[in-house]
Amino acid sequence: MNKPPLSVVIIGRNEGQRLVDCIRSVQNMNDPPSGMEIIYVDSDSTDGSVDRAKALGTKVLVVHPERPAAAIGRNAGWRAAKAPLILFLDGDTILHPDFVKEATQSLDNSPKVAIVWGHRRELYPNASWYQRILDLDWIYPPGHSDFCGGDALIHHHILEQVGGYNPQLIAGEEPEMCQRIRTRGYSILHIDKPMTLHDLAINHWSQYWQRAIRGGHAYAEISSQLRDTKTPLWQHESRKNGLHASILIGIFIVGLIISLGLKSLWPFFGSILLFLLLSLRSAWRARWKSKNLVTLFLYGLHSQFQHIPIAVGQWSYYYHRWRGQRRRLIEYK
Repeated sequence: MNKPPLSVVIIGRNEGQRLVDCIRSVQNMNDPPSGMEIIYVDSDSTDGSVDRAKALGTKVLVVHPERPAAAIGRNAGWRAAKAPLILFLDGDTILHPDFVKEATQSLDNSPKVAIVWGHRRELYPNASWYQRILDLDWIYPPGHSDFCGGDALIHHHILEQVGGYNPQLIAGEEPEMCQRIRTRGYSILHIDKPMTLHDLAINHWSQYWQRAIRGGHAYAEISSQLRDTKTPLWQHESRKNGLHASILIGIFIVGLIISLGLKSLWPFFGSILLFLLLSLRSAWRARWKSKNLVTLFLYGLHSQFQHIPIAVGQWSYYYHRWRGQRRRLIEYK
């Protein structure tokens, strides 16, 4: 039996209709490779996702990890895949119909490129302020990059060489694997083409906060695990975040103390003004991502404020490690 030219590995957990839309977008791609296989890896969903995927003719694998993580699902998927190329997708995304064709050409033209990824954007950027802001977080300049996200086209033999994703990580597994891939002389290419639309589904403050906590946990866990290895990662970013968050918190605390001492709100208003100035600077630096001034201003606020919950996520990781505990998957939806 001939091997399929492409295996699409979709991972998900309680994605519901989003998963159905994802699978159908794969089935409806332009010029699909003949014999393409679609594998859905489910992580203990309770919403009928497995039955939905089977009804669409998808091969289904179910994993029951003690500590759920995206890396576990992706590893199960690519190890069961038969094709030389693996397209990874999250179950809350919709594939652009031309991405596979364009990404495959990029791989064929560059033998040292291990991974190709494109632009991921939000499907409903105006559904909430949070999604409007976080949509800009997906925007990266095209060209060779240090890492990719969860959606990417990867050579099967490269995954075999590096052993796939680190199943011990509950976040940040893609950059960590990309780091190992690049040390072997391969590169990651971000092409200037649309890849996926993503349904972040963040409509509440608690979701926004938890997502940033998860990012902080990834910073701390990966930088800590790789500190004394040949492939260190995020050492600088982890320290910079802790310092930035401390400065922001200090600005507000000092302003509040002075205001209480002088019995005047002006010092505290000065702290707010300084925070706004820092946010405007971030917005100015991100002006290449959007032409909408309101969106840029909100993104500037996010760029500054997110350092606080990210730092909380880092501190939480070290606290749990000190207690000999390992956190479970940090979910925000």
